[in-house]
This record gives sequence, C-alpha cells and structure tokens, in this order.
Amino acid sequence: MSDDTYTPPAVWTWEQENGGTFASTNRPIAGATHDKELPVGKHPFQLHSMGTPNGVKVTVMFEELLAAGHDAEYDAWLIRIGDGDQFGSGFVDVNPNSKIPALVDLSGDEPVNVFESASILMHLAEKFDAFLPASGPKRTATLNWLFWQMGSAPYLGGGFGHFYAYAPEKWQYPIDRFAMEVKRQLDVLDRQLADNAYIAGDEYTIADMAIWPWYGNLVLGRQYGAGEFLSVHEYKNVVAWAEKIDARPAVQRGRMVNRSFGDPSEQLHERHDASDFELKTQDKIGEPA
Repeated sequence: MSDDTYTPPAVWTWEQENGGTFASTNRPIAGATHDKELPVGKHPFQLHSMGTPNGVKVTVMFEELLAAGHDAEYDAWLIRIGDGDQFGSGFVDVNPNSKIPALVDLSGDEPVNVFESASILMHLAEKFDAFLPASGPKRTATLNWLFWQMGSAPYLGGGFGHFYAYAPEKWQYPIDRFAMEVKRQLDVLDRQLADNAYIAGDEYTIADMAIWPWYGNLVLGRQYGAGEFLSVHEYKNVVAWAEKIDARPAVQRGRMVNRSFGDPSEQLHERHDASDFELKTQDKIGEPA
C-alpha cells in the first residue's frame, strides 16, 4: 500500500487537470458548452457518433440491416469526443447526456431522438423486425444479454480501461480490482458460449452486436493493448465467437464508420453512401485524421 493514501475531503471539489487522457472533456456538469447545429443528410436516419465500442454497436447494426435487405440507409456524422463535439448545442438537444452515439430518426411524421446504444439497437430492431426475436424466451434471452452488456462494459471501459491505459498514473489497486472483474465477465461469456453459437442462443442478435465491440475486440487484441495482461487466450469460446463475428462483412464495414484512428484504410470519417467504403476512406482522400 502506498504511503500516499488518499483521504477524501469533507466536500469534493473539481480539479480540472486531474483526469488523465480525457481531462479536457470530463466535467461534473451537463449542458452545452458552445452553439453548434448538427448537420442533416439525405437519409431517414441521422447518426452522430464516433468509432468507439459504443459507436460501433450501432454502425454494425445499420450495416447488418442493409446487408439483410432492409431500407435502413443512414448518414453517419463524426463526433470527435476528444474535441468536445458532444457538448455542442445541437448534440445536447439530441442527447442531454452528451455521450455518443446519438440518432435522429426522420422516417416518421416527427423526428425521434434516440440515445444510449442499447436503446438505439432496440429502436432499430423493432422498427425493422430484425435481430431481435418478437416474443418469448428467445427475446427475453436477447434482452438479458443486451442489458448485461450495458451494465458490465463500464467495468471494462470506465474501470479497467481507464486505470490501465488512460489514468495519469498507474495504481495497482484499481487495476487489480477491475482486471479481476473483467476476467470474471470474460468467464461468464466463455461459459455461455460453450453451449451456444451466439450470445443469446442459436441466432445472431443485437446482443452480439452490443457485446462484440467491447469483449470481442478485447480478446482479438484491439482494446487497450491488454490481451496478454488479461490472458485473453484462455477464453477459447469467446475468441472463437469473436473471430466468427469479425468475419462478417457488415461488421467489417461497421467498424470503419466514424473511425478516426488506426490504419487510414479502415477510417471512414463520415458515411453517406455504400460507395463511401471504396472511395472515401482516409487513405483514399488523403485528409489529415
């Protein structure tokens, strides 16, 4: 135990420079910091997001819907969370919580704002009657695992990921605490996938789309550079499932949308047409990331 044990003060105060990688955008208050309207494209669905795991859930869903023949064309606009775009007035009007992804559904008589990734997945699944069983035990199982992800991923991202990769200093206690929980969650998934082709059973659903960007990418070595640290190879069923999902063409496209980091050939900052994947990735247009 360190000699620098922290004793909380009677009243907490905000130290603006004490937030690690995201100190410039993390704050204890809500609301807009600047006026900025959101752009509107030509399609019924306007997605404002970034290619983080929560954003990838929704772009994978859109690409899977399109691949299945649904009329789900969408415009995807990049929200650079490191620059604070999520605090623009237009974005806050759609999502008062200032978190990506945020969706405006223009397909009906009135615009519908949808935020929280699970809510967006359910909204689209119910609108198109796709990737979510309509009723019965299979629907319940899918929703069980969808909401498992929503409750579990903060331990992986906000807990383990923050202290292992982003905190200003490395502290053993929080890294150990959250590593233990992430490994427990991987074991939960590994046991579930031992007897099931997909997370919720024998069908590919929005539960897979929600869980894969977090835990699938983790065991594929794409999250926080922590694969070796967490011995992800031990979770053989999760690895096999992750590889199977990763091979889906719609998933490969969904990973690229609103991505502003990594290989330029895998970055499609905005997506407005299917041809953009061939013509407008960063390696093609040559613009700075």
